[in-house]
Amino acid sequence: MKKEDEILERLERLEALMAPMAESARSMNEFKEELTPRVNELVKHVIIELAEVDSDFQLSDLTRLGKNMLRNVNNLNYSLNQMKNAIDFIDTAEPLMKITVPYYIARLDELEQKGVFDLLQAAFGTLEKLAETYSAEEIDQISTTLINLVGALQKLGTPEAAGFVEHMASIPGKVDLSQSEAPGAMDLFKAMRDEEVRKGVGLLLQLTKAMAPA
Repeated sequence: MKKEDEILERLERLEALMAPMAESARSMNEFKEELTPRVNELVKHVIIELAEVDSDFQLSDLTRLGKNMLRNVNNLNYSLNQMKNAIDFIDTAEPLMKITVPYYIARLDELEQKGVFDLLQAAFGTLEKLAETYSAEEIDQISTTLINLVGALQKLGTPEAAGFVEHMASIPGKVDLSQSEAPGAMDLFKAMRDEEVRKGVGLLLQLTKAMAPA
C-alpha cells in the first residue's frame, strides 16, 4: 500500500505541475482563436490596398528611390537644416508677430474707415480712364504740362504772390456789373481825380510791364 500511496502522491504532484501548463495552453488556444479572424481581416485589407497600387508601384521604383536617397544624403541633410532654421526663425519671430500683426491690422482698419482705400480705388479708376482716353504720348504731354503747372503754383507760394492772388480773388465781390457803363473821355478824365482809380491804373501799368517778354 505504501508504494501505491507513493505513486498516487507523485501523480498528484505531476497533475499539480501540469495544471498551470494546461491552463496556459488553453489560454493560448483561446487567444489564437480570437486573433486568427483579426489577422485574416488585416491580411485581406492589406491585399486589397496593395492591389489598388499594384499598377502604379513596382519594386524597381522602391529600389530607385533608395538609390536616389543615398545619392542625395547631403541635399537631404541641407534641407533638414534649412527646415530647422525656418522653425527657429518662426519661434523667434512669433512674439514679435503677435505685437506687430494686430497693430497693422488696426492701422489698416483705421485707414479703411478714413476712406483711404476708396480714394486709392478712385485714383486707379481715373488712371484706367486716362489710359482708355489718351495715348501714351498724350499722357506724357499732360504730365509735362502738370509739372509746369506745379512749378507755377510753387511760385505762387511766396507771400507776395499769395497776397496778390487773394486781392484779385476779392475784386469780383466789389464790382457791381449792373451799374457798368461805357465811359466817355470826360468820364475818364474825371475818374482820374479819384485816388483809388489812379492806384488801379498804376497797378495795371505795373502788370502790363511785368507781362512783357523777358
